[in-house]
Amino acid sequence: MNALIWNIRSVNTQKAFTRLINMQKRHHFYFIGLMEPFQDKQQLERYRRKLGLKYAIVNTNGKIWFFVDECIDVEVINDNDQQITCRLMNQESNTEMLVTLVYAKCTQTERLQLWDSLFQVSLNLQIPWLVGGDFNVIVNEQEKMEGLPVTEEETTDFNHCINTCVLEDKGFKGSKFTWWNGRTDDDCIFKRLDRVLCNEKIQELFPKIEVEHLIRSGSDHAPMLISCSTEVEQITKSFRFLNFWLKEVRS
Repeated sequence: MNALIWNIRSVNTQKAFTRLINMQKRHHFYFIGLMEPFQDKQQLERYRRKLGLKYAIVNTNGKIWFFVDECIDVEVINDNDQQITCRLMNQESNTEMLVTLVYAKCTQTERLQLWDSLFQVSLNLQIPWLVGGDFNVIVNEQEKMEGLPVTEEETTDFNHCINTCVLEDKGFKGSKFTWWNGRTDDDCIFKRLDRVLCNEKIQELFPKIEVEHLIRSGSDHAPMLISCSTEVEQITKSFRFLNFWLKEVRS
């Protein structure tokens, strides 16, 4: 299963959407999550057709777009200004999972609603769950370069949410930071605002999960390419000849 989550900062930017279509042709995504499309949600169907995916869903304020492949049945479970959660049922494999796409508010107080809604989704959850998007906050000072120092108050609520929802950060390949403020002078700032979190159940369904931060092109955020596999790679150890074996034979 391949998926893409990206704060695209306008699907109307030719460079960004052309890149998205090319990635879709290459990877045949299970689903695509876009934040900040900067287009009226009435245009959603037009972009769905261009991407060649069957379903298109938008959250309540139009800032999160969710496109899903034809082999999947979709049911919206939770929807608010900062996230949309859908149940995906794969008709071919008869497996189900929850996917939550996040576009968090910029202030700590506004994000409290998001953390509470994620906790409500997590209660008594017994199926695989993937949460990804732009959280607009970091978990520690290592996830920011330059700018004002990171305070514990900034990160506490987010870390508490991850722990209480029993989610795990799947890590990443590629650049350490997913967002750049576009400046090259002393005001330049880099942060890891985008990430993918999973519960234990999804790791049982997909033993191998990789998240790759692709290059920032067409947006100030990096697209996150998610690759999930039901097969774990077998590590083949190379044969090494040791000289002492000859000594054993001669003796």
